[in-house]
Amino acid sequence: MKKEDKARIIEELTAIVKNYPHFYLVDTAGMNAEATSALRRKCFGDGIKLIVVKNTLLQKALEKQDVDFSPLFGTLKGTTAVMFTETANKPAKLLKDVKGGVPSLKAAYAEEGFYVGADRLEELVAIKSKNELIADVVAMLEGPTQGVISALESGANTIHGVLKTLEER
Repeated sequence: MKKEDKARIIEELTAIVKNYPHFYLVDTAGMNAEATSALRRKCFGDGIKLIVVKNTLLQKALEKQDVDFSPLFGTLKGTTAVMFTETANKPAKLLKDVKGGVPSLKAAYAEEGFYVGADRLEELVAIKSKNELIADVVAMLEGPTQGVISALESGANTIHGVLKTLEER
C-alpha cells in the first residue's frame, strides 16, 4: 500500500472515530463470506457502521484523537473489525446474539470507558442508552405523582362517603 493511501485511510478513520461516541473492536477471524455478509446486514439494520481495518492504521488514527486510547492498543492484533455506533449497547447485544462466539469482542470504548476482553460483554449489554435512562427518570418522577393523585382520589371518595352518610342520618 502506498504511503499516500495509508495517510488518506488514517485521516478517514480519524474522522469516523471523532463522529461516533462509541466503538467496539471485534475479532472476525474464522468468519466465512456468508457469515460476514450476514453480520454486515445486521449491523446496517441496527445503525452500526462496520469497518475492517489494518491494526497499525487504526492505532495511528486513535493516536490522533483527544482521548488517550492506549488501553486498546494491546488488542490490535490479528483480524480486527470496528463497529461504530451512536448507542453504546447495540453492538454488545448484537454480538451476544451471534451463535458460536464469532465474531468475538476484543475491546470497546463506550460511555467514555474502556472495556478490554470478551468477558466484558455482559457489562456492555447492561449499559443503558440515553433514551432508556430518560424513560427510567420519567418513571421515577411519575411514581410519587401517581401516589399523590391516588391518595387524593381515595380521600375524596372517603370524604364523599362520610358526607353522604351524614346527610342520610
